Amino acid sequence: GAMSLHVPERFRISSGILQTTAADGNNGAFVVRLNEESPFFSVIASDGKGWDHVSVSLPHRCPTWDEMCQIKDMFWDPEDCVVQYHPPKSEYVNNHPYCLHLWRNQTAEMVRPPMIMIGFKSIGECQI
Repeated sequence: GAMSLHVPERFRISSGILQTTAADGNNGAFVVRLNEESPFFSVIASDGKGWDHVSVSLPHRCPTWDEMCQIKDMFWDPEDCVVQYHPPKSEYVNNHPYCLHLWRNQTAEMVRPPMIMIGFKSIGECQI
């Protein structure tokens, strides 16, 4: 099926200056908690100009890889490929020191390296 962003409505901010409703679709601000011990993540999602975008931040540290994976799976399907970009230095924008971003182009398949170049899924794949 087609890949697409899908926001978790239960976490949508529905009052105050950041309020949106389900009528805003995939655009809005969310307060996400991964489990009972988890911190509260500030998340902003949007799907304009041909891109799905989710920004994830905490007040005092960057989200971990595992936390970003869990949030990715909350906003996209597990088999959807999304990326964190490292743009050219001249294009850096840093509005929050502890914010990371997930991106997915809505019209083009994400080009990825062969999985063997990323690592081994099992020790049996390692042919030395």
